[in-house]
Amino acid sequence: MACLKLGSKSEVFHLSGHTWVCSTGLKPDVVIQVQDQTFHLHKFPLLSRSGYLEALFSKASETASHHAQLHDIPGGPDTFLHVANFCYGVRIEVTAENVVSLRCAAEYLQMSENYGNANLIYLTESFLNDDVCTNWEDSIRALESCEKKLLPIAEELGIVSRCVSSLAIKASYAEDKSLFNWPISAPETTTTTLWNGIQTKSTSGGNWWFNDVSSFLDFPVYRRFIQTVASRGVKADVIAASVTHYAKRNLPLLGCSRHGGSSSSDEGTNYGDDVYYSHDDQRSLLEEIVELLPSEKCVTSTRFLLRLLRTSMVLHASAVTQDSLERKIGVQLDEAGLEDLLIPNMGYSAETLYDIDSVQRILDHFMLTFDSSSRCYSNVEEKQLMGDSHPLRAMTKVASLIDGYLAEVGSDENLKLLKFQALGALIPEDVRPMDDGIYRAIDIYIKAHPWLTEYEREQLCLLMNCQKLSLEACTHAAQNERLPVRVIVQVLFFEQMRLRTSISELVMDTDSNNEETSGKNLELEGGSKIKGNAKMGIKEMKERVYELEKECTSMKQDLYKLVKPKEERNFFSKIFGLKSKTKTSPCGGKGKGGEEDALLMIRETKN
Repeated sequence: MACLKLGSKSEVFHLSGHTWVCSTGLKPDVVIQVQDQTFHLHKFPLLSRSGYLEALFSKASETASHHAQLHDIPGGPDTFLHVANFCYGVRIEVTAENVVSLRCAAEYLQMSENYGNANLIYLTESFLNDDVCTNWEDSIRALESCEKKLLPIAEELGIVSRCVSSLAIKASYAEDKSLFNWPISAPETTTTTLWNGIQTKSTSGGNWWFNDVSSFLDFPVYRRFIQTVASRGVKADVIAASVTHYAKRNLPLLGCSRHGGSSSSDEGTNYGDDVYYSHDDQRSLLEEIVELLPSEKCVTSTRFLLRLLRTSMVLHASAVTQDSLERKIGVQLDEAGLEDLLIPNMGYSAETLYDIDSVQRILDHFMLTFDSSSRCYSNVEEKQLMGDSHPLRAMTKVASLIDGYLAEVGSDENLKLLKFQALGALIPEDVRPMDDGIYRAIDIYIKAHPWLTEYEREQLCLLMNCQKLSLEACTHAAQNERLPVRVIVQVLFFEQMRLRTSISELVMDTDSNNEETSGKNLELEGGSKIKGNAKMGIKEMKERVYELEKECTSMKQDLYKLVKPKEERNFFSKIFGLKSKTKTSPCGGKGKGGEEDALLMIRETKN
C-alpha cells in the first residue's frame, strides 16, 4: 500500500483524558473543541496554514485565549490530530485509508497554497492522483474510507469519481489483472474433479474483482462503480454476476452473508466478518439491488431471482420491487427449477402453504412473452431455422414445471379448487407431449380433498386429455377409484382403441414378414429349411399379439364391470350425449363416436 511521509519532528502531543496537550514548553493560546476531545494549541502554526482558522481568530485580541468548536470537521478528532501534527511539522503518514479524510479536512480548513507552499490540499491531491488512483488496492481502500458523513464532501471534490473510474478501467480489462496488482482479498477458486478422481483448484478469471468490490464498497459507491463499468461496454452477464455476488455477500437473509454460510452448496460462500444488518437496512438494500440488475433476458440466474423474490417477501419489500422480480422471472421461467418455485406464503392472512398467487402472476408474464414470441416465429421457414430455440420448446418445459408444481401444492388442504384449476388452465393443451404430469397433479389434489363432489371432480379432469396418457398412466387411472366414472370409462375406451391399433399393426407386420420369409425360403435348396432368425422374429410377434389380446380382454372386462348390460345404452347415452348433440368429454374425446364404439366393445365382451 502506498504511503506518503510528511514532517520530521517527533511527537509533541500527549493525551490526558479527553484533552490533547502540546508539550513544546510554550503556553497554549488556542483551545479547539472537536466533538468529545479538546486540543490546547498555539495560534501561529495553525493560522499560518489554515485560512479558515485565520479568519476565525482574526477579530480576537492577541492576548486573549481563543476558543473554537470544529464539530463538523470531516474525519472528526482523529483527522484533526493529523492536521495539527502537519501544522507543527510532526511526522505523519498519509495512506490510502486516511487520505480522503485529510483531503476533505484540508478543504474544510482552507489549507491551500495561499497559506504556505506544499500545503495539505496540494500534497493530498498529488498523492491521490499519482499513487492511489493508479493502484487497485489503494483505490478500494480510499473508497472504503468514505463514510456516510464523508461521502458528500468526497463526491464534491471528485475523489469518488476518480477512484471509481480507475477501478472501472481495471475491471473492464479484468483478464489483465497482473497489470494492476493482485486483488486485495484472496482470489476465489473453484474445485474441479478430473477423470481420475483427483480434485484440482483453479483461480477464477474475469471475475477476480467481484469479491473486492462486494466486500469493501458501500452500496452507493458500488452502484456508481457498476454504472461506470457498464458505460465502458462490459457485458450484461458480467454486470449481473457482480450484482449477484454483492447481494449474496451483503444480504444475510438471502442465504449467504458475511456472517453465515449458504443454504445451498452451489449458491453461497462463507464470509468471516461478523456484520449484522437490520431488516430495514436489508429491505432498502434489496430494493436498490433489484433496480441495479440488468434488464436483459437470461443474464441473471432464474434461481437467484426466485431467491431474491422469496427474500423480498420475508422483508416485506415494496410492491414495485416484487412486481419487477416477478416480471424478470416470468420472462425466463423455462430456466426455473421446481424447488425454487415453491415460495412459502408470507402473507399475514395466508391460507395456503405456498404463494400460489405469485406463481400465477409469474406464469402470466411468461405467457405474454410466449404469445409475443410465437407471433414472431409464425412463419414455417422461420420455425425450421430457429430449431430448438423456438418458443414452443420453452413452453413445453414450463408446462412440465407447472405440472410438477401443481403436484407439490395439490396436497395442501387449504388450496381452493378454482385456484388450482386457474393455474393449470393457463397451460395450452397442445404443448404437452404427454398428460401424465397433470394427471398425477389431479390425482394428488383429489386425494387431499376427498369432499369434492362428482361434478367438481369432472370439472377438474377437464385439465387433462385421456388420449395423451401413457400406458402406465392409463393402467393407474383405470383402477383409480377417486376418479369420476365418466373419466374411467373414457380412459378404458381410448386405451381399447390404442390396443386395437397396436394389434392390427402387429398382425400386418407378421403377415408381411411371413410372406417375405416364404419367398426367400423358396430360393433355398429343396425349400424345406427356414432361417432361425425368421422363426424367432415370428415367434416374438405372436407372443406380443397374444399379450395385447390378453390385455384387451382384461380391459373389456373392467369396462363391463363399470356398466351393467341391462343399463348400458342409457348409461352411455348419458355419458356421451347420444340423445343430444355431440358433447366434449372431460378428457378430450367426442361423445357420440366414443359412445358407439364403447357399445360395440360391451357387445363383444358379452359374446
